[in-house]
Amino acid sequence: MTSIPTPAVSVIMPVLNEERHLRSSVRHILEQDYPGEIEVVIALGPSSDRTDEIAGQLVAEDSRVRTVPNPTGRTPAGLNAAIAASRHPVVVRVDGHGMLSPGYIATAVRLLEETGAANVGGIMHAEGENDWERAVAAAMTSRIGVGNAAFHTGGAAGEAETVYLGVFRREVLERQGGYNVEFIRAQDWELNYRIRQDGGLVWFSPELLVSYRPRPSVRELAKQYRNYGRWRHVVARYHAGSINPRYLAPPAALLAIAAGIVVGAVLTPWGFVVPGGYLAAIVAGSVPAGKGLGAGARARIPLALATMHLSWGWGYLTSPRKLARKVIASRRQPVGTPRP
Repeated sequence: MTSIPTPAVSVIMPVLNEERHLRSSVRHILEQDYPGEIEVVIALGPSSDRTDEIAGQLVAEDSRVRTVPNPTGRTPAGLNAAIAASRHPVVVRVDGHGMLSPGYIATAVRLLEETGAANVGGIMHAEGENDWERAVAAAMTSRIGVGNAAFHTGGAAGEAETVYLGVFRREVLERQGGYNVEFIRAQDWELNYRIRQDGGLVWFSPELLVSYRPRPSVRELAKQYRNYGRWRHVVARYHAGSINPRYLAPPAALLAIAAGIVVGAVLTPWGFVVPGGYLAAIVAGSVPAGKGLGAGARARIPLALATMHLSWGWGYLTSPRKLARKVIASRRQPVGTPRP
């Protein structure tokens, strides 16, 4: 039996206002059952809570943990700063509110070796801690909420457009110049698109599971999904041919609902069939999505679904062209010194 190599691994974490989950997230990394060396590099944005204090405690408690500054607080800049400060040939991205499942790193390293992929990733397993968060988690892991995105809903292992977070070969990140710092959101999708255009394989596996904590309020969820839609449109404008029909469903639904309301109010009550049909669809879809949840969480799923769909659609439709124009068209310089 051929043994799987155990290369040293760098875990990179861009964090901003993550006092609630940072310690637990780092603990899930340091407790991985992995025989190779692990380092954790935390890129600290300008947090207004106790994130920096907690990060300092983690550094003092374990020599494997280091921090680097990320003055802008933007995710791609933090990721690049952490990549540049890290040392090892395998790079694992983890967010400050993500919890790696046991064996995540060992499994990812094995999959990189077995598939020859440039990047491997798995399921974004949303888990809530109260009724609202559990409702959002159910919406985020249902097909009516996110379509056929395997990293949300699961599925068979195989080639993918993008994956959640990602475990990379360092040379791939360096060849691509790291993350595009202009993409405040959708930086994962944009990077994976460039990797695929360069001939690299992006591989999804349900063996890889990261627990994710949803946004704690309707307002925060709406802001998150508005930004998703806004920046996904930037990707579509920047990379011609990258659009997927799944991404057009939310803006199409929003336009149809708005048109139905106008027609119903001005011309004929039949116009209300469209928004009424949408409401009926999300209520019906929330039933299987909420299986096994308490009544409070189940009752909130339709609101979570509507917030996700309509905020994403609004963000996509109102995404200004100037955002796409700001994106640097040329390939960025490497973020670290190439390894031999």
